[in-house]
Amino acid sequence: MEAFIIANMAPIMFASLVVVLLLGYPVAFALAFNGLFWGIIGISLGLFHPTFFQALPERIFGVMGNETLLAIPFFTFMGLILERSGMAEELLETVGQLFGPIRGGLAYAVIFVGALLAATTGVVAASVIAMGLISLPIMLRYGYDRRLASGVIAASGTLAQIIPPSLVLIVMADQLGKSVGDMYEGAIVPGLVLSSLYAGYILLVTLIKPHFAPALPKEFRTLKGFQLLVRVVVALVPPLILIFLVLGTIFIGVATPTEGGAMGAVGALALAAIKRRLNWGIVRQALESTTKLSAFVLFILIGSRVFSLTFYGVDGHVWVEHLLTGLPGGVLGFLVVVNALVFVLAFFLDFFELAFIVVPLLGPAAAHLGIDLIWFGVLLGINMQTAFMHPPFGFSLFYLRSVAPKVPYKDRVTGILTQPVTTGQIYWGAIPFVCIQILMIGLTIAFPGMVMRYQHVDHSAPPAAIDTQQPAGGPDFNTGQPNFGATPAPAPESGAPAAPNFGTTPAPSGLEAPTDGPNFGNAPTPEAPAEQPAAPNFGTSSG
Repeated sequence: MEAFIIANMAPIMFASLVVVLLLGYPVAFALAFNGLFWGIIGISLGLFHPTFFQALPERIFGVMGNETLLAIPFFTFMGLILERSGMAEELLETVGQLFGPIRGGLAYAVIFVGALLAATTGVVAASVIAMGLISLPIMLRYGYDRRLASGVIAASGTLAQIIPPSLVLIVMADQLGKSVGDMYEGAIVPGLVLSSLYAGYILLVTLIKPHFAPALPKEFRTLKGFQLLVRVVVALVPPLILIFLVLGTIFIGVATPTEGGAMGAVGALALAAIKRRLNWGIVRQALESTTKLSAFVLFILIGSRVFSLTFYGVDGHVWVEHLLTGLPGGVLGFLVVVNALVFVLAFFLDFFELAFIVVPLLGPAAAHLGIDLIWFGVLLGINMQTAFMHPPFGFSLFYLRSVAPKVPYKDRVTGILTQPVTTGQIYWGAIPFVCIQILMIGLTIAFPGMVMRYQHVDHSAPPAAIDTQQPAGGPDFNTGQPNFGATPAPAPESGAPAAPNFGTTPAPSGLEAPTDGPNFGNAPTPEAPAEQPAAPNFGTSSG
């Protein structure tokens, strides 16, 4: 029995983690418990020296000193202040009047405002709740199909997952050891394409079933001509200024993502003050919510460090990499299996949990296959977006359910008794948009140039076809032609261990192999250079 456990410690650890998570224990404590429990067993079996856990304090202090993660509380605070400043309400009313004369106009307005809110707040809950409270009653008032109205609101709110300054992309870049600025630049085009696909679906619905999304009646289109133009300018200028303040400064290299988030938080406070909605109550609520989310992320990250210390100590990273790189179909087979795995896990795990548990295990295998990690991170971000959408555990659906009417109510404008929105209607409305997101995953795989533009290279030539065999070499960064962009790990030299050399790719900061602790019989750890190099930056912005 002991020999079996020693030979299969890595898969046993992973299986036990899955079991503990399915039992409903908090993720952070499940990770820490499994790491400590199997670490003690490993010591008792002679796999480790009793001083094995001496590396743990430095790994935890490394989490506390990670400046990249400072962007999370800044962007969260900015989004919560903006939600309470009335910007979302003003945008929805104005854009609704602008698109009102066309069939499906309110749905287009929701998609447009959802994309704009995503580029300013980066918080899914704020977007979904704001649009659910403001837009859903209006769409029901004017005869929109309940499934269509629910689906478009939930889907548009989740655009905050992929359109910068997304919190998901910050964590993804941190875990893959890449620049947050590069991740932001790579995600812009896919985010806009996804928004266009949502709008295309609305257009298709209005052509097939026009009664599902009627135009706004003339008597309710109160703004016209110059008055409407002034209202549009007044409503759009503040968020556009904020977008430039946050994203523009990051892309042109003036500010890091953390500094951009700090400027965005100050800008949100200024915007709320201009609208005369800034008071201590709003600031206190935003600070409390930001503190809770930041503590949630930090505890998961600390738990993942405890788990990874033992997991990497038993060569778990080598087991995962051999398992994934040995899949049939080469790169394409790897991408299909990984995306299917993430899609299924998203039924049960939050995107933060996926980012801290799964992504660090997938990153080294992707780099070994020659896949660009920025492209890979954006692809996984699009996939994780479905975690907010697909029934029955999608968080966007829960947010919408919390604000959607549950009982019949009398409309405050028409005075007509309006029927509630059922949970089943919310779920059915989300399914077409989940299918659109799956289509977007396929488009990102088929056209990697959408993301690879972050390298600022010429993509006029068609992207290279996916090689179904393991790539023999890396890409040419002068042409941007992948094997999906990254340089694969070099083949081991004679006499070197079979484990891949992780010295060529920065270790992810979540489940990374300890480089500062003792080495107890595992693959040799590369010597740390005199100065730790920053994440590779292939000619992109300094963020």
